[in-house]
Amino acid sequence: MTTIEKSVDVHVPVSTAYNQWTQFESFPAFMDGVEKIDQVTPTRTHWTTKIGGVVREFDAEITEQHADERVAWTTVDGPPQGGVVTFHRLDNDTTRVHLQMEYDPETFTEKAGAALGVVGHRVEGDLKRFKEFIENRGVETGAWRGDVTPPPQV
Repeated sequence: MTTIEKSVDVHVPVSTAYNQWTQFESFPAFMDGVEKIDQVTPTRTHWTTKIGGVVREFDAEITEQHADERVAWTTVDGPPQGGVVTFHRLDNDTTRVHLQMEYDPETFTEKAGAALGVVGHRVEGDLKRFKEFIENRGVETGAWRGDVTPPPQV
């Protein structure tokens, strides 16, 4: 597994940053390679990506979500990956968005990209575009404030 950790400070209140992050269908506006996301249920999304000319579709499940704090996910099918995004109030108008994800590169090209840090640079770019997206808007496009408690550890 490969781990990536990146952060960006956005000049909006924590609730605005969090609310926008829960609007998964808006991700193609700032995530490179994400063609479309459909919200299937409150906790399941269907992703269509196109990276390096390769189109992939997969489902992801929200495994934990707490308003203004965190959103954690894992893929249900498709390329194995999971992660968590946390939201940290720096002051009334500034939030640090911290993303940590793990993924398992499958193909030779993906393994080479992981070794060269390509995915890390892509994630960093996505966070910068999220910053521009939400700061330019100033308000979120919507919000889902539901709570998802992780299943008990066995």
